[in-house]
Amino acid sequence: MANAAMPLAELQRQLAAVIMTPLTADDGMRESTPEGRSTRAISERVIAPNSRLDAFERLELYNQQYWYRVLDSLAEDFSSLRALLGSRSYHQLAVAYLSAHPSRSFTLRNLGSKLPQWLASHAECTGRRHKLAVDVANIEWAFIEAFDNAELKPLAVAEALHLTAESRVRLQPHLRLVALKYPADELVLDAQHRERAQPTEAGRNDAREELKPLKLAAMRSKSTWLAVHRVDFSVYFKRIEKEEHAILSAIECGATLGAAISQGFKGTRIPASNRAAKLRAWFENWAELGWLCAPEI
Repeated sequence: MANAAMPLAELQRQLAAVIMTPLTADDGMRESTPEGRSTRAISERVIAPNSRLDAFERLELYNQQYWYRVLDSLAEDFSSLRALLGSRSYHQLAVAYLSAHPSRSFTLRNLGSKLPQWLASHAECTGRRHKLAVDVANIEWAFIEAFDNAELKPLAVAEALHLTAESRVRLQPHLRLVALKYPADELVLDAQHRERAQPTEAGRNDAREELKPLKLAAMRSKSTWLAVHRVDFSVYFKRIEKEEHAILSAIECGATLGAAISQGFKGTRIPASNRAAKLRAWFENWAELGWLCAPEI
């Protein structure tokens, strides 16, 4: 029977520790938490048995449903990463990540917010495809942010063309800039097409569906820069030049346009005679796409 004398906060901590403990290989509840506390003892202290299930079995249901839900959600958000690695390697990666960064938000939208950064320092989870996997994770997280980040009133094209070196502007919050070591956008696009073409079955649990690692043609390392953005509630990405990425990144950090342009052309191979035309074309394109907004006051 539940211990009425136990403070509520302590009761919540003990139950959360058990519920967030990874499942066994056959999807059962473990006998102890990662800290070594007995899950059976905790169950029997705070959960009352019923006519069909004992305390351990009742708490096990919550443990299972927590992991089924977060694993399914993460697999949906990072489906291209899962396709790249295959279901077995991806599952091990997902459990390791969610053990280090369990759900802490009221929405599962934020579940993978730390995955690209975490993955960058855990090469043991991805093997020889590590750098490519990090690129894919960065793209997929950028998609999530681009899909539901805010949208501000953009500057008109005419306004953008009259900006000066001392002007400051703001980027659309849904615009995400991604620097890659590989042209991983092609892989993500291909994986998305494959996923859409795959017939689905009602009630199928994608996170536990067997999936072999994606077969890839030889891919050479090649620095690639992306801008991920939203148009009419749909997410798109486009490749941009290195200098564009550097200028937009500097603007995002609050630099004046003059300082951002100087930073963007630092070490560039674009001849000085071509830079003015490049800038004009870039700014026209950014304004047409609604990427530039008035600065935040």
